[in-house]
Amino acid sequence: MRIADLPSPRAVVDLDRMESNCRAMAARAQWLGVRLRPHVKTHKTVEGAMVQHGGALGPVTVSTLAEARLLADAGFSDVTYAVPIEPSKFAAAADVARRLEHLALLVDHDDAAAALGRFAAGAGVRLGVFVKVDCGGRRSGVDPNGVEGARLAARLSGAANLDFRGVLTHAGQAYACRTREEARAVAAVERDVTVGFARALESRGVRVGEVSVGSTPTMCAVDDLAGVTEIRPGNYAFFDAFQAAIGSCTLADCAFTVLTRVVGSSPARREAVIDAGALALSKDPGPVHVDPAFGFGVVLDVEGNHVPGWRVASLSQEHGVLRVPEGATLPGIGAPLRIVPNHSCLAAALHPSYAVARGGDVVGEWRPARGW
Repeated sequence: MRIADLPSPRAVVDLDRMESNCRAMAARAQWLGVRLRPHVKTHKTVEGAMVQHGGALGPVTVSTLAEARLLADAGFSDVTYAVPIEPSKFAAAADVARRLEHLALLVDHDDAAAALGRFAAGAGVRLGVFVKVDCGGRRSGVDPNGVEGARLAARLSGAANLDFRGVLTHAGQAYACRTREEARAVAAVERDVTVGFARALESRGVRVGEVSVGSTPTMCAVDDLAGVTEIRPGNYAFFDAFQAAIGSCTLADCAFTVLTRVVGSSPARREAVIDAGALALSKDPGPVHVDPAFGFGVVLDVEGNHVPGWRVASLSQEHGVLRVPEGATLPGIGAPLRIVPNHSCLAAALHPSYAVARGGDVVGEWRPARGW
């Protein structure tokens, strides 16, 4: 079957592009002298995680315990759950930990650390744990310059049923960058803040085994990771329209698209209606800091070639509206197109499965983890 023969809307993974992206990131990790612990949240699949490790069952990062369970069942043994944990998830995390050789959790608050220590002691499990550090994203993590973070790390290090792994951060502010050069500067901050915090802990007698950093924009741009032990990018496996707009990749690197077809046409308005709406593409506004009129994805023909000037102008639940420039021929009813979503992680999570293709031929199907 060819991509053009699939029903629409349909998520499509270009396996050649994904493999190329993953080889490139693995090579960067080796060049930078760090372990690659890829995030699987973008695709949420066993097959994708193996592609990220060149076919092996290597260490991974997850955003949900559902992802951790899926990977544990497939034989993966070393998982970091990279969202600060709270008490209602402790029992589920312990269940996953019993199925793995290593599970690491995140905390960034003393109350969570105290509750986790009590739970682990009562349940008779030993849980790995990182302190989450805020390196400028202002979403979560301890202040690396405050006393609370050091106290938290000391408490975790001394807990009987907790295995203090080290410090971890995510430079979410990198998504405000416009260029690879700006992302490189953010990567330097991400590195310096986290390594500096780790060294401060070591000076207080707290052993820090791991210094973990990483986002796709920073890891595509960084040129020095001295003091860092591992990186955790994830979006790079698929990339998306946002990453291309800020210089992390090119459109030719984007491995995830949504096949769609034209269901309506208005020559007077220079518009075509497609059957991929917000529930197929997500409603992520994309890189509006780069281009306020960017739209909700980049339009390709069915063979995967960019169609310049065409724009996904609006989305409703099951419909999208394309604006077609003057001089271009409006596509006919039923015409197939492909859209590179603004945010592949969100768009992929909307689909129950992905058609996997090589060179336009469908060669398989992947089913992602669902739920939390």
